[in-house]
Amino acid sequence: MATGAAGGGSDELKLLGAWVSPFVHRVQVALHLKGLTGYEYAEEDLTNKSDLLLASNPVHTKVPVLLHAGKPVCESMLIVQYLDEAFPGSGPALLPADPHDRAVARFWAAYADDQFFASWIKAFVGTTDEERAAATEAAAAALQKMEGAFGECSKGKPFFGGDGPGYVDIALGGFVAWMRAFHAVAGVNLLDAARTPLLAAWADRFAALDAAKEVIPDVDRIAEFAKHGLLPLLQKLHSTKN
Repeated sequence: MATGAAGGGSDELKLLGAWVSPFVHRVQVALHLKGLTGYEYAEEDLTNKSDLLLASNPVHTKVPVLLHAGKPVCESMLIVQYLDEAFPGSGPALLPADPHDRAVARFWAAYADDQFFASWIKAFVGTTDEERAAATEAAAAALQKMEGAFGECSKGKPFFGGDGPGYVDIALGGFVAWMRAFHAVAGVNLLDAARTPLLAAWADRFAALDAAKEVIPDVDRIAEFAKHGLLPLLQKLHSTKN
């Protein structure tokens, strides 16, 4: 059970997750930003998925799954949107109020998955050094695009969401600990201050958020776990993409 004061019906919330998944981290950060800290958390064994997970997400059988009063909501960023809509009186709004700003935020959140993560995962599962190097460079190039997006979305403020973290911060922020673990294990710094100075500073601010510190594992723990079976781990991680 997550600790903290329950709010907005959070006692009716149950999250099926895996501690290592950045997609689960997204949902956990969103729950804590919204003040919905009384949710129940159930750790899934991704090699032996529970009947509840299989029944709640029969199409993809992946985490995260949020159960609200027993009704499942699947896919990390859809869950974040759901929390914003289902609990409007709890915590800050995670999506912008302006329709155009909201569309822009959704675009860049999707870009984080479709361009950055889709390229980056190939850096781990590529069969040759050349494939892995090309994938790493493609991921870095996608982050450079998001560097420009930060200037557009933040309007000079600390987060993509402005004064406080919002939808895009959660989308990209879920990967920060893994990017730092990648640096520790592979020696590749995707959050290079020389290449993406705005994102490097933003990542420090995101990692320092109470909502992030409360739920995202230490980088050393992720890196140590990766060292003891990097490819099997990342194949599991890729299977949690949601």
